[in-house]
Amino acid sequence: MQRIVVLLKQTFDTEEKILFHDDGSIDDREAKLVINPYDEYALEEAIRQKEQHGGTVTVITCGNEKAEEALRTALAIGADEAIRLAQDKLPDDSFELAKALAAAIEPLQPDLLLAGLFAVDSGSGSVALQVAQRLQIPHASAAVKLAIRTADQLEQTPITGASHYAVVEQDIEGDAQTAILPLPALITAQQGLNEPRYPSLPNIMKAKRKPLHTVQPDAGSVPARTLRTRLMPKPPRAAGIRLEGDARQQALSLVSALQNKGLL
Repeated sequence: MQRIVVLLKQTFDTEEKILFHDDGSIDDREAKLVINPYDEYALEEAIRQKEQHGGTVTVITCGNEKAEEALRTALAIGADEAIRLAQDKLPDDSFELAKALAAAIEPLQPDLLLAGLFAVDSGSGSVALQVAQRLQIPHASAAVKLAIRTADQLEQTPITGASHYAVVEQDIEGDAQTAILPLPALITAQQGLNEPRYPSLPNIMKAKRKPLHTVQPDAGSVPARTLRTRLMPKPPRAAGIRLEGDARQQALSLVSALQNKGLL
């Protein structure tokens, strides 16, 4: 393979306590930001495929200057170059984000695109798939195993005349299925695909000399398809109710409590 591209997002640490302003915005001044955990699996897989088949790994994200910290970490882990799409002109909308990412990725002509199954902050899992749709390439989600094979190495006759294929084992709600995709293709990584590595001190120093490009996307004048008006913390958990008596009395008390709340 010549080039592998990894879609990456900087998110809050999953252990971070999120603070909200009165207007519904998030206070992230003191928050610890990390590479989205599912994107770590995608990055690790990209590096493993590079080590096995050669080529280069490019990581790309959309964000402000703070997002470059995540890109530098990815470079220290083993990526070869990084691209940051400046977010100041883009709306907070997955449609426009995918459009900008696809426009930046298309000239790279990647053989393989990798991304996390979803981002732990938004949880939509739609951006990577929209990128694949815009690039008109096949995709497979929730990969727990990935192997790159030539047509001669496949056990069954390939559908197309591609030279290389991705053999993907997908997690499907506790079970698994295998998909075979001609390259180029996009694959999203599920937990269990691999064990992400940590950057070593020498590689952290080398990462400072690796290229990191900033690109200004063409946002155009199309309004966002979705609009986030407010973020709110979940309400505090109410105190529990202990049901006394034997099983029959507990059952009657439970029915009565549900009826009083209008739930039954």
